[in-house]
Amino acid sequence: MLALIALLLFSFSQSATSSPTRCGSFALRGSAVNAIVTNTTFYRANDTVAITNPFSSIDVNNLPAFCRVELSITTNTTANSTAHADVWLPESWNGRFLGFGNGGFGGGVNVADLGFVAVTEGFAGMSTDTGHLSEAVDGSWAGPHNDNAIVDWSWRALHLSVVAGKEVVRQYYGKPHHKAYYLGCSTGGRQGLKEAQRFPDDFDGIVVGSPANWMAHLQPWSIHVSLEIMPVNSSRFIPAATWAEVIHPEVLKQCDILDGLADGILNDPRKCSSRPETLACRPGQNTSTCLNLDQIHAIHQIFSTYFETNQTFIFNGYYPGGEVGYPQGLVGAVPFPIPQDYYRFFVINDTTWTMDLLNDTIIRLGDSIDPGTMDVIDPDLTAFIGPSRKGKILQYVGWADELISVGNSIHFYETVHAFMQANTHLNIDDSYRLFTVPGMTHCLGGFGANAFGGSGQAAADMPSSSFDAQHDILSAMIEWVEKDVAPEILTAIYWNNNNVSQGVGFTRPLCKYPQMLVFTGGEPSRATSFRCM
Repeated sequence: MLALIALLLFSFSQSATSSPTRCGSFALRGSAVNAIVTNTTFYRANDTVAITNPFSSIDVNNLPAFCRVELSITTNTTANSTAHADVWLPESWNGRFLGFGNGGFGGGVNVADLGFVAVTEGFAGMSTDTGHLSEAVDGSWAGPHNDNAIVDWSWRALHLSVVAGKEVVRQYYGKPHHKAYYLGCSTGGRQGLKEAQRFPDDFDGIVVGSPANWMAHLQPWSIHVSLEIMPVNSSRFIPAATWAEVIHPEVLKQCDILDGLADGILNDPRKCSSRPETLACRPGQNTSTCLNLDQIHAIHQIFSTYFETNQTFIFNGYYPGGEVGYPQGLVGAVPFPIPQDYYRFFVINDTTWTMDLLNDTIIRLGDSIDPGTMDVIDPDLTAFIGPSRKGKILQYVGWADELISVGNSIHFYETVHAFMQANTHLNIDDSYRLFTVPGMTHCLGGFGANAFGGSGQAAADMPSSSFDAQHDILSAMIEWVEKDVAPEILTAIYWNNNNVSQGVGFTRPLCKYPQMLVFTGGEPSRATSFRCM
């Protein structure tokens, strides 16, 4: 018996101390992927992990032990182009592979989600820089005519990084992953849907938030919204204080009680027919407390569906209830830079182009070019969610999203639903579910229960309250894929001031679309006081 115990202790000691050696000497063997290992770093438990790039950063000392493998991946041999990727390999591996998306035009490995989600929860995590380095709002790397870089950012770098990352996992652990998952929001949401559509074998379950999947229409809509209130010195400009202190309180006065509880959150803004005319300035009234007629007209345009002059659908507008955050999006004093960069560097290749020059011809040009085939608007996802693959998609979006109208998520979901209904015998509920989040802004934040394990949330001090399928959307996806238990309701948490260190504010259910949240009585801070109906 003593000999057996000694052998077990020796084996444990060897496995615990061999990891740094294994990590330091790791190199990809064979020619299965066109990638090379450029660096490896072993982090012991609670080592300081401080990594920064133009898109993402992390600086913590509370992660479990893991090996960081950095890769250089050839994306186009002819053009000699490369993308860089990180694969983070935890010592306590749960057997699963987890890929992460990016945001905006950003180029840089998503080290925040790799640390706060993948390593923390035991996944072998992978993220790519999409083939370039830049901040999320900088698209200048795409010009002039840098079509190869655009393709890398659009889809190619992610797919090739997934292939390479899986091979790293297989060789490092000596066995392949048993399931592969994806988590991303905004551009990351678009990347996830592109994976489902173009590379259905890459993942078993895909979690996407507020996807920027229709760039050719999202960007002209963004410009349209901004121009409704610009320039700042015009009679139609609406200051941030007016949005927050005049318009938002009036919206709540008219609509907050419609869901059964006046709590400052609209659970279904579509039911709100808010009338800004009630704020029209009376003769002699202080203009900081009311709206002029040009501002009222602008609000109607901002909250309406946007059409071209030939009545072609472009995009849904803002929804009532998010007025406090909308100036941080598209109706602020400084125009959001992504739409202008989209046309300057991706469509027109003219660095002098300004957004006031947008017209129907340019919109149609963007539609016809679809740079890098970035758009994901084909409703046929059967290659991923059909009977031969049986992949799963969970999508989430905040009703107060300030950058991408929540109507975009609903529109895409409904087009997929209609396609499946008309062309297959499949039930969309068996493979694709959409959850709407009252009060949440773009991907995270806001004033509703907005923490449930979405991309970037833990890194922003808003983690899910626990890593179970009820409270964490990635865990819900795992349970759906591996146990065939689909999520009906998620329970999200609002941390006071959107910071976990300040304690729990309240919890709320997140409803599966088209159901909406209704207060049924009891303590408003508890999720049990609400129902999805």
